[in-house]
Amino acid sequence: MIRVVILGAGNVAQHLYTAFSNQASIEIIQCYNRKGLKLHPDQKKSSIITSLKELDIADVYLLAVSDDAIAEISSKFPLKNQLVVHTSGSVPMAAIDDSNRKGVLYPLQTFSKDKTIDFSAVPFCLEAEKEQDLELLKKLGSVLSQKLYEISSEQRNALHVAAVMVNNFTNYLFSIGHDICKENNIPFEILHPLIKETAGKITTMDPDLAQTGPAIRNDGNTIDRHLNFLSDTTQKEIYQTLTKAIQSKYGKKL
Repeated sequence: MIRVVILGAGNVAQHLYTAFSNQASIEIIQCYNRKGLKLHPDQKKSSIITSLKELDIADVYLLAVSDDAIAEISSKFPLKNQLVVHTSGSVPMAAIDDSNRKGVLYPLQTFSKDKTIDFSAVPFCLEAEKEQDLELLKKLGSVLSQKLYEISSEQRNALHVAAVMVNNFTNYLFSIGHDICKENNIPFEILHPLIKETAGKITTMDPDLAQTGPAIRNDGNTIDRHLNFLSDTTQKEIYQTLTKAIQSKYGKKL
């Protein structure tokens, strides 16, 4: 049995609580957040603490908090030489206070409040100072997923940048497409098959080989028509920037 304390009350904390609470080999002994919020409707109020001074001894303390809060909260731990692990994609393991053993358990996925996560498909990036702590994190992560990767802080930072590119930025482009459709009385669902095919394609082939469109074809007439159509300055700048980037990478010129 792995005894776990979850610190935080955001989306990651809530999803991890729900996932771990359904596992027979995991015991969530406490959850900490300053407002005393429940992470799940069925959670017992007695397991929630609002002061770090109330922390009990556990095998792992999961800091599922904002990036800026990791150093601050870890520095206020009343317990020493415990395994304190954060779940951030971009914060180095070194941000955790030196009074405790350090580790990272980073689930590489986007978390929304009301969207159920299938953790069996989620990669977990693991890091720890000590080998025995790394083995414990592997054991903890394997309860939810078999996709476990030993990733250093430097690698994880690079991975997080890549994740922002393929997730956050592409989602913003989806929102632009949604806006354009809405403004022109077109159902956005018409684009759903294209979005799915685009995302699915790069799981079986190199993205460079999957690149299509007027930019890589150097189709100046189509590009000009698109730019003339776009009246929103930001949308036009994004179109121009991405077109130049694609043509630069693939050896084309505007």
